[in-house]
Amino acid sequence: MDYNIEVEEIRKLLDTKQYTRLRQKLSEMIAADVASILEELEEEELMKVFRILPKDMAAEVFSYIDVQVQQYIIVSMSERDAGNIIDNLMSDDAADLLEEMPANIVKKLLAAASPETRRDVNNLLRYPEDSAGSIMTVEFVDLKENLTVEQSIDRIRNVGVDSETINICYVLDVRRKLVGTVALRYLLLSQPDEIIGEIMNENVISINTMMDQEEVARQFQKYDFTAMPVVDNEDRLVGIITVDDIVDIMEQEATEDIEKMAAIVPTDKSYMRTGVFETWKSRIPWLLLLMISATFTGKIISSFEDALSVYVILTAFIPMLMDTGGNAGGQASVTIIRALSLDDIEFADIFKVLWKEIRVAFLCGATLAVANFAKLIILDRVGINVAAVVCITLLAVVLIAKIVGCTLPMFAKKLGFDPAVMASPFITTIVDAISLLIYFNIATNLLGL
Repeated sequence: MDYNIEVEEIRKLLDTKQYTRLRQKLSEMIAADVASILEELEEEELMKVFRILPKDMAAEVFSYIDVQVQQYIIVSMSERDAGNIIDNLMSDDAADLLEEMPANIVKKLLAAASPETRRDVNNLLRYPEDSAGSIMTVEFVDLKENLTVEQSIDRIRNVGVDSETINICYVLDVRRKLVGTVALRYLLLSQPDEIIGEIMNENVISINTMMDQEEVARQFQKYDFTAMPVVDNEDRLVGIITVDDIVDIMEQEATEDIEKMAAIVPTDKSYMRTGVFETWKSRIPWLLLLMISATFTGKIISSFEDALSVYVILTAFIPMLMDTGGNAGGQASVTIIRALSLDDIEFADIFKVLWKEIRVAFLCGATLAVANFAKLIILDRVGINVAAVVCITLLAVVLIAKIVGCTLPMFAKKLGFDPAVMASPFITTIVDAISLLIYFNIATNLLGL
């Protein structure tokens, strides 16, 4: 779909006041596409189009809209209309929206919402941010184990309309403990008088309300489920999480890791909706820290001024050595950080990882040293002694950089920090200082400085 063409057509219908035709056009479109078009409109146009949407479609479109746009719509509506929107959202979507709203607006919205919505949303808001309980929905189909198939299908007809999914139904005992699951297709294929307790799947995999959302995503990836039940500490079913929520979580976690690896404080807002001042605040802390730590490299260079004055040519190779070390360390760190995030390795594997990276470092360093030695002799025409110093240093720097790059993220994870923090900028700063120390010490010993 070409959104630019659609946006222009909608603007044309608005300008010519063809509201009936506009309403019909919108009602024939997919809700997610309508949401994308609304985000391209100016604020005044956005509210006009949103109010024209059919009521049964408005809440669905609203759930696909960016959080900042959602807030603008809610604030611009009357309390009654906003309450209707909240009532028609799934409870997890409503809770996500209210978490981002100012407290005074949340209070008004909950007052305008139905008692059922207030109860469900308040329950979700009690859970810690980024926990399974905070992202679950309470709209699901539960069945008693003593029901017949026919009675179960009747119940699905009654409550399924307001449920997030009806593909899987959850079987509870009298204490609301989760004892099994049954797929809708098995209900349709079973005899009407069969008992749910006899046909249900008793091997149930569930997640606790306090589980971190990143771990929840791993569970979905491991079991290939489209929905998973969420239980409390007493194994009572309190909600479910569906795969559409997991897709959002995976995007959010990946974005957060990328920002940390680039030495940026993570933010929940998209790039275009983050102001200049907010962007400055997210970037400047790490820049200041890295700048201060980089002063050590300057002190190292100044302490070897006498050696450099004798062999000025050595200065020309400092950038190459530092960059190569930083790149080698960055390669190792990014690989290890990704492996840690996928649970491919853990801290117990540190010696296996270290041994592998040492071998890789030796091969990479030797290759670079041989290639660089030929360049120095043939093209740069430096002496063999200087070429030897540079190439031995290069091999040592790559080795140290790989060791630092693979171990720091693993130690960070062990100590409870996010390993993404130990990414390229941080490791580059450390490796730069080590590279200079190695370089000048080798030069001092081999050249007799």
